[in-house]
Amino acid sequence: MGKKLELALGILNGTIGDFLAETRNGLATPMSLVVGGSPVALERAALERAYPKAGARVVVLAHGLMCTESVWDIPGGGDYGAYLERDFGFTPLYLRFNSGLAIPDNGAELARLLESLLGVWPVVIDEILLLGFSMGGLVVRAACHQASVAGMRWLSLVRRAIYVGTPHLGAPYERVGRVLSKLASAVPDPFARLAAQIGDLRSDGIKDLGDADLRHEDRARRRVGSLRDPEHPVPLLPGIQHYIVAGALSTDPRLAMVFGDALVPMPSGTNGLRTEPGTIALPPRHVKVFAGTAHMTLAHDPYVYEQIREWCDGWSPASPEPGRDLEEEG
Repeated sequence: MGKKLELALGILNGTIGDFLAETRNGLATPMSLVVGGSPVALERAALERAYPKAGARVVVLAHGLMCTESVWDIPGGGDYGAYLERDFGFTPLYLRFNSGLAIPDNGAELARLLESLLGVWPVVIDEILLLGFSMGGLVVRAACHQASVAGMRWLSLVRRAIYVGTPHLGAPYERVGRVLSKLASAVPDPFARLAAQIGDLRSDGIKDLGDADLRHEDRARRRVGSLRDPEHPVPLLPGIQHYIVAGALSTDPRLAMVFGDALVPMPSGTNGLRTEPGTIALPPRHVKVFAGTAHMTLAHDPYVYEQIREWCDGWSPASPEPGRDLEEEG
């Protein structure tokens, strides 16, 4: 299957993937690890063939909405996974999934996949690094939450989780669309109601982005126009070092706060997540904003990788931070 067709299927799944899965349509993308564009069975023999240099340290790369693993490809060659293998010996595991499914469902599937992986990986796994782009970061967080509740073994191997362009506090464009759809449905006009019905066809995955819903109980409490309730979002898990990369189209801090990376606003991308009530989880050095960088670019930017590399190499206060900072203006 060519990359263009794979991308078209990724877009289709992101748009109506929940419907495709519900109707058992063959176009629905099952969650899998992929190598060279082909899914790999979670069997030891298949994994040994697909990963002849399988190591004890693995990095799981989760793409975003309407994407495939090709979103990580850096112009000129390579990607974050290949670079992490080169620099630190992490075996890259590229995840492909149906981004139209509810985020809690994809999180549960990822949790099960990683638990199964421990029993069939060619060598004993010592460390799992989680790297999620956009929605992929929320899927990673949902998987960690469900693994914590279920007491899964793989979670104890996660030392770091890196979120790139992830809307931790939700995506306001989806919340606006939710309100407009509700208003249109109340208009006594058949065309307005038809527009509302078409708008409601957007996938569960898209709807979950509005408030970054990681659990089904969060989805059940969702209200039109509500921004947040006191029990949401789900806290970051303690015991894991969490790192955040966010983008900003503008180098002016005031404009960056308003527009963010064009899809994810700055407060959501950098967030005020907590490990427990009243405790801020992330020190400033765990959050990096790249000015002049659009949302999709964050997944394949050499400057972003340099920051990821530094985090994986260990933080050194004396070392200059790579990347492009917001200008101190006004």
